[in-house]
This record gives sequence, C-alpha cells and structure tokens, in this order.
Amino acid sequence: MDGEEEFEVAQVLYSRRERTNHKIDFSNHTATSEFIIVGFPNLEKIRVAVFVLVLIIYSFTVMGNMVIIFITRYEPSLRTPMYFFLCHFSLLEICFTSVTVPTILADLIKEKNVVSFSSCLAQIYFFHAFGGIECLLLAAMAYDRYVAIRSPLRYNTIMTSVVCGHLATWSWVSGLSLPLIPVILISQLNYCGSNVVDHFFCDILPLLRLVCNRTQLNVMLSFFICSFILVGSFLLTVVSYAAILITVLGIHSSKGRKKAFSTFASHLVVVVIFYGTMMFIYVRPTRNLSFNMDQLVSVFYCLVTPLLNPIIYSLRNKDVKEALKKVVCRKHGEQK
Repeated sequence: MDGEEEFEVAQVLYSRRERTNHKIDFSNHTATSEFIIVGFPNLEKIRVAVFVLVLIIYSFTVMGNMVIIFITRYEPSLRTPMYFFLCHFSLLEICFTSVTVPTILADLIKEKNVVSFSSCLAQIYFFHAFGGIECLLLAAMAYDRYVAIRSPLRYNTIMTSVVCGHLATWSWVSGLSLPLIPVILISQLNYCGSNVVDHFFCDILPLLRLVCNRTQLNVMLSFFICSFILVGSFLLTVVSYAAILITVLGIHSSKGRKKAFSTFASHLVVVVIFYGTMMFIYVRPTRNLSFNMDQLVSVFYCLVTPLLNPIIYSLRNKDVKEALKKVVCRKHGEQK
C-alpha cells in the first residue's frame, strides 16, 4: 500500500471515529441551555397583519379586564359575591394572556425566537398554574350562580365574604401548587438532538418530545394532574349548571326565567369554550397529537377566550354598564 492509499484509509477511519464519537456524545444527553420556538412559519406573508391583530386583541383583553377590576372595586353596588369572583377572574385573565401572548408577538416579529431553559420552564409553570386557577374559579362562580338562583332568599347568608374569600384563596393556592411537581421533574430531564419546540410557546407536551430518556412518568403525571384539575372542576361546574338549568326551567314567570337564563347562558358560553379547548389539548392520548391542530386550538384559548370575558361580563351586563356610567359621571363631576 503506497503513501496515498494509506492516507485515504486513515481519512476513512478518522471519519468513522468522528461519527461514532458524535453518537456517543448524543447519547450522553448534552444539557440544553436554550430552545427555539417554531411559532407560525406558515404566516410569513401576513406576519405583520397578524401581529397587529394579536396586539389589538391583547390590548383590548387587558384594558377590558382592568375596567372590570376597577368598576367592581370602586362601585358599591357591585360589591357582591358574583362580582368579587369576577374581579379575581379578570385579574387571572390578564395574567393568563400575559404568559403566552408576548411570546406570540415575539414569534411574529423575530426570525428565530430563542428562549432560555429557565424561561421556558417558568412559562410552562405559570401557564398551567393560571389555567388551573381559572378552572377552579369557574367552578366557584358556577356554585355562586347556583346558590343565587336556587336559594335567592338565603344567598347572602350562604355566600358570605368569608366563604367567598376561602373559595378564591383555595383556587389560587391550589392552582399555583399543582404544577410544581411536573415542572420540577421536567427540569431534571435530559434533552438531546433538536432543541426546536414545535409550538408558539413552551408547553409540557411539545417539550417532552425533545427528551432523550424515558418520559412515561412525566407524561402520566402531567396527564393525571391536568385531568384531575380539568375533569374535577368541570364536573363540579356541570353539576352546578345542570341544577341551575333545572331551577330556571321551573320558574313560572317568563320574565324571571328569561333574565335568569340570560345570565346562565353567558356564563355557559365561557365554560364550554374554555373546557372544550383545554380538554382537546391535554386530556387525550399523546400519541394522537396533531401539533398543527393543537396550535390552532391553543391560539383560541390563549386569545379568544380571555377576550370573551370583558365582552360577556361587561358589555352585555346592565349592572356593569350602569356602574361604569356612575363612576364616569362621578369622576367628571369631581374634575369640575
């Protein structure tokens, strides 16, 4: 074998050794320090228009919910259990949208949206924490409406400020506590290969696809916690609304039945949209996931559902509109 042939053989052996070493390094699960969010690659041509639309929806959502918080806090006629929960719900909607919408806006203006590992975990935690709180608050609001329609004479006796405070506190504490264990377990996993998250924000299921080692425990735990919160609070909400529906149908006065059913129907719209989209994403087998469909459904509950809150609970609510007029007239009179 001459010198040129020996050189070619050495090159082949070196190349094979490099490929082998690369595979060994790959299996060693090199720590991932950042992730790339895919976002919306199919919206390249209308990126600016979508950015403006999302920004308008987000601004209206934040401002509308802030108006609800302001009105329910400063108008004495709205200091009732229903508006106490609505104030908490509006604050929650602002927090919930603020977890994901800034990432959506960043996806639309950046060619490559890169987030750190810690930021990704923080987004997962707060997204699921606020989502869990919303489930529990919706159940509390359904119970409040059930008591108001079922036992109107005993309403103030049952739904005292102490009871409302306990329900709200339980919702926030439980929602903030439940995602802790899954997020801690996810932070201990090893990520190798691609660091591209096939979603428009960091979420548990897209992130688990990038894990090297077995993830059955994390998948089952995430599935159990999501199912426990979603299904449990959903059943409580359904039972309350079923009882409300039976009571409303039993009202003899057509005017009273129409008024009660109007409030019941508006709350039910929010519940059906929120739980329907959430259960489509999280309470189903992961092997059947279609991430394009998931992105569409996720946009719906990240943007559309929080937008419905100020529309349904304020623009269609006579009490809120009257209270808003009083506050505006009072402020206008003070300025004079």
